[in-house]
Amino acid sequence: MASEIPDGVIVEAVWAVEAAYASDAAERRPAFRMEHLARMSRLMREGTLVAAGAYTDMSGSLLLFRAADEAAVRELVDADTYLRNGIWSSYRVRPFGAVRTV
Repeated sequence: MASEIPDGVIVEAVWAVEAAYASDAAERRPAFRMEHLARMSRLMREGTLVAAGAYTDMSGSLLLFRAADEAAVRELVDADTYLRNGIWSSYRVRPFGAVRTV
């Protein structure tokens, strides 16, 4: 039986987080950005965070996490300075299949 995924490719189950910026995030974000980016960098080095970034229109951020379940992802997001300080006004978590090469 032929696989539907080509040789050298895997689809990794991760969690996508879409975090919406508060209306005043552009003005308030700089005070918290260094702490936020340092944490993102640490989570990447640890292998917990696959990728992260902000939409250039300042509407929000997209983050891809490796975690056991949605509750673990929510703990990670809830601990972030952007959420704790109202830079992100809300977020949603969804399962995501990240395509990788091996």
